[in-house]
Amino acid sequence: MSAQTALPTLQGKHIVLGVSGGIAAYKSALLARLLKKAGADIKVVMTQGAHAFITPLTFQALTGNSVHDTLLDADAEAGMGHIELARWADLVVIAPATANVIARLANGHADDLLTTICLASPAPKYLAPAMNQQMWSNPIVRANTERLETFGWSLLGPDDGEQACGDVGSGRMLEPETIVERLLSSTSSPAERASRSGISGISGKKVVITAGPTREALDPVRYLSNYSSGKMGYALAAAAYAAGASVTLISGPVQLEPPTGITVVNVTSAEQMLDAARSESSDADIFIAAAAVADFRPQQVAEHKIKKGGDSTASLELVKNPDIVATIAGEYASLFCVGFAAETQSLLENASSKLTRKKLDMIVANQVGEGLAFDQDSNAVTLLWQDAQQTLQQRAFPMQSKHQLARQLLDAIFAHYQTQ
Repeated sequence: MSAQTALPTLQGKHIVLGVSGGIAAYKSALLARLLKKAGADIKVVMTQGAHAFITPLTFQALTGNSVHDTLLDADAEAGMGHIELARWADLVVIAPATANVIARLANGHADDLLTTICLASPAPKYLAPAMNQQMWSNPIVRANTERLETFGWSLLGPDDGEQACGDVGSGRMLEPETIVERLLSSTSSPAERASRSGISGISGKKVVITAGPTREALDPVRYLSNYSSGKMGYALAAAAYAAGASVTLISGPVQLEPPTGITVVNVTSAEQMLDAARSESSDADIFIAAAAVADFRPQQVAEHKIKKGGDSTASLELVKNPDIVATIAGEYASLFCVGFAAETQSLLENASSKLTRKKLDMIVANQVGEGLAFDQDSNAVTLLWQDAQQTLQQRAFPMQSKHQLARQLLDAIFAHYQTQ
């Protein structure tokens, strides 16, 4: 956000921060610091495994409170420390949450201080999973996580990327800054979120965002698609919710956990995405088309898997997919529409042409290819629009994390929206 953005706050919140035994425990020290900086009172509860990765003294210095790790401690509140901590907590956050802790929680174990507090506390509870990507994809772990969600637990992540073991995939603990942002969003009213964001007039507005790729089926096992990860659209959704908006995210197939507090509509093809966009835009205020929609689809989808056969070549007849953002802009004249132009050449020329041709209010010019934008954690873009005199205006945003970029883009988009 801009330099005038108010600092977020968790003022007065009592947070039990559970730390379990994973390499990501080093991130929990920064998380504790950020939570305290946001105004929360933090009491850390460590599992025995956590001691192998980080010391209690670190957390004590960062929080100003003693660290708890023993269930049967005769000196802790007359031997009932777990009940006192459970009553004290306004939130329980476990970061990192290992596969072992998730399994014990899912099955109602109370064999250490942390799991006992979780059973004894009525406070909202959050998990930030952290484990090897193969462990995270294991159906037993996913079933345990889903079971906890049915019991009211909220999931924070995991993220994807390079892991300590050298693997690449989903299972990394979310960065502490993102966890704090999610907690702020989930514990605040729209008006409070808008006040923190420094953006007025957005509280309660409905924002619809498309994200990720689309997949166009060739046969039952193959499809046409692109390299989009959905990270930019998901970051925009999180930032819009943090600013106080009511957010609906229309998502193509991605490997991302949806941001807390938003409505997600999952789709696969471009036609499904258009149907969802039409349905959700009827009562929306702002539409942001961040998805990388496949331009074409096969004219015919084979009923069975296409065989190689004896020929050395094969032909495929394609038809154009609907232009989602142009369709929505044309059908909902009062809707503020923002498009994305993913280009490999003539970036600003092509983007400005699309801005006019598709009758958009703003467009984000996005250079792609050669390792840029798609499936990356960082991005650099240029935002284009026409002023009241129909003169083309632009603002460049330098290379930065997509979460930072999303906040800055929305600051500019919302400011322009309010002048319409």
